[in-house]
Amino acid sequence: MERFGYTPAASLSVPVIPGLTIASIPLSQLDDVRRMNRDIFSEERVINSFEKEDLMILEARLDGEPVGFKVGYRESKKVFYSAKGGVVADQRRNGIALALLDDMMRRVEEKGYHVFAFDTFPNLHPGMTILAMENGFRLVKADYNAVYKEFRLRFERRTQAPF
Repeated sequence: MERFGYTPAASLSVPVIPGLTIASIPLSQLDDVRRMNRDIFSEERVINSFEKEDLMILEARLDGEPVGFKVGYRESKKVFYSAKGGVVADQRRNGIALALLDDMMRRVEEKGYHVFAFDTFPNLHPGMTILAMENGFRLVKADYNAVYKEFRLRFERRTQAPF
């Protein structure tokens, strides 16, 4: 990013969503996340392993009902990787995914990470590609994932954490 002189905004432009709460939850409270994961992605696996350093699980609730989640972990000393996240179908396009992303990015920045990264499959989830491009993320890698038989894009964004 530096070679283009680009500095992203300090935070994302998240709309106010009355009744929305986002909380970090422990592994022992994954039932709602697992249910949402099945509904959203039609698969049991949330991530390959929860045995990750700096594991973070966020759950979004709207008026007390679970509506979305985001899971991430330390990829390296300076990079935090958002491994998976989603919003239930009837609550999409309301800003919940952006609110989860913003919340996780703020927490990651407070931990001192310099880069926030995630992968997405644009043919399966085009909304995440649009969200990334509209919010200051840079496309840094494109490849083919043999497991999903789909193209995968990697996006990164620098945090405001001091060097």
